[in-house]
Amino acid sequence: MGRTSEAVEEGVSIASAAARLTVRNHILVETISAGATFDRDKLAGFARDTILALAEEQERAAQRMRDLRRGAWGKFSTSSGTHDYRERDMRNLRRRRKQYDGVAKELRAWADDPERVYQLVDAAREAAWGDVEANLQRRLKVEGMTPDADPDYERMRKARMDALRMVDLARLAAHTQRRRQSADAAES
Repeated sequence: MGRTSEAVEEGVSIASAAARLTVRNHILVETISAGATFDRDKLAGFARDTILALAEEQERAAQRMRDLRRGAWGKFSTSSGTHDYRERDMRNLRRRRKQYDGVAKELRAWADDPERVYQLVDAAREAAWGDVEANLQRRLKVEGMTPDADPDYERMRKARMDALRMVDLARLAAHTQRRRQSADAAES
């Protein structure tokens, strides 16, 4: 395998992780925060758009390499900085353009394959569920702590009781009042 194909493979792998993270975050926000129902088909459209956006990013990077290469052509003087390319950089700029083009091509093929898009949605859903599960586990460990298992129980008891009075009971009272007002408005 050549340097270009290895770089393309690595670029697709990085893009895959970025797409999975984007779709995972979308799932968390839409289904958990906004209360929407998980819709695999709708998410597949979002996932496809995400993959295509990553492909467009790679295509812009490839075009930037073409432009830099054109600017470097015929320049034989000493460069004045990292991004001041010269004739001797032409081969490297061409290789980088090919790599960006290769990643974009692979991402577009991925976006056009419904099965692969659904695999991304499923992987993102699993990752989102893993986040939710880990968060619940952490909360259950803290909230399910027994006095004998917590060495700081006595020291932290006052803070927990204050939080219960000031936050939880206040929230419960406000919720109860809203429910009463809603019920009263419905009866009127």
